[in-house]
Amino acid sequence: MQIRPHDAHRHIGALPSYGFYGGPPITPDTTAKATVEEFLASLDAEGVERCLVLPNYGVPDPDVAFGLNHLALDAAQRDERVSCGLWVSPKASDAARNDGALALVGEHGVRALKTSFLLGGAPDDPDCAEQLDRIFTTAAAHDLTVHLHTSPGAASDVDRIGRLVEQYGDATRIHLVHLGGGMSGHLKLIGHRLFDWIDAGKQVYTDTSWAIGFAPRWLVQEIERRGVGHDRVLFATDTPWGDFAGEFHRLADAAGDGELAHQFFRGTFEQLYG
Repeated sequence: MQIRPHDAHRHIGALPSYGFYGGPPITPDTTAKATVEEFLASLDAEGVERCLVLPNYGVPDPDVAFGLNHLALDAAQRDERVSCGLWVSPKASDAARNDGALALVGEHGVRALKTSFLLGGAPDDPDCAEQLDRIFTTAAAHDLTVHLHTSPGAASDVDRIGRLVEQYGDATRIHLVHLGGGMSGHLKLIGHRLFDWIDAGKQVYTDTSWAIGFAPRWLVQEIERRGVGHDRVLFATDTPWGDFAGEFHRLADAAGDGELAHQFFRGTFEQLYG
């Protein structure tokens, strides 16, 4: 495929070592880019024409991800190829940190707000209600997209994330990363939820990062069968947690080399992230 893709999901910043799951401190994000210069060089090396950059996150210290917002913003303001998403938290304990992040939404280059329940909270946790409402209503007011992590089970499962789509998807664009997250997420999202939400008028999108091999091909078949969804799918790598080659070739093989591939790799990104 002769196409220079737009990547709708990559991270900037190197995380500190951490003892995940009770083990010794480790540093698994081996390809993380700690500087804007390194990050921009990675776009050149991979042939990525445009991208959405997000603060790296994953260690349970809220100051780490919040502290990388200015690095993501710097990347977006230094290079017109780059748009950025700001890290925000659903947790009430992070309200003051959210104040600082949301104060940046009017800055040049900001196109999204990124949040996740991997570091705590849940879509149906009353403790998170106020901050979640701030996130989604602020995004709607400033024409931003909410970039939302999904993964199998627990708080990030599609069943629970779906409550946010139902509540906020009329007014706010919502980008569900990882195609619903794992086998169960793929079956739920591709099996009917994505298309049900589209039919209901929800502004919901997804990307194929981390997708199990069968899922992108099945997704394409369902889009073609149902006649909707072609403009709701984005190419994304999630680097440093994913890899460009694997994500690119998996989706390219499923999408072919026609108009659908162009939409996945470029068109939908341009609609959401400029």
